[in-house]
Amino acid sequence: MPKKIEKKYSISDELKERAYRFALAILELASMLPDTEEGRVIKRQLCKSGTSVGSNLEEADGSLTLNDFVYKIDIAFKEAKETRYWLRIIIDRKLLKKEIVIHHREEALELIKILSTIIYKCLK
Repeated sequence: MPKKIEKKYSISDELKERAYRFALAILELASMLPDTEEGRVIKRQLCKSGTSVGSNLEEADGSLTLNDFVYKIDIAFKEAKETRYWLRIIIDRKLLKKEIVIHHREEALELIKILSTIIYKCLK
């Protein structure tokens, strides 16, 4: 009988759900961007980075090694930072009203803080 391999490192369901809700909110926000060349470029980048946070957390969940776990969390961390960058551009270029975007930017920052804490604790 094959030996059952149990996952060693995991992500809380609460954090995975939060990242999933963030991805949905980013997709909704992206759909509001203007249909211009600038808007389409930013929309594509924003959708890629904003949805990648949660997908990398899903991949990290169940990692068998600490290195694999930290690697996936680090990718999610970098994608959250990139998402914050695109949100800043949206605000500064006035592509959408700041009031619509600011909550998403704050949530990206919260995710960045959470993910950096996880990385820090793992590497301690």
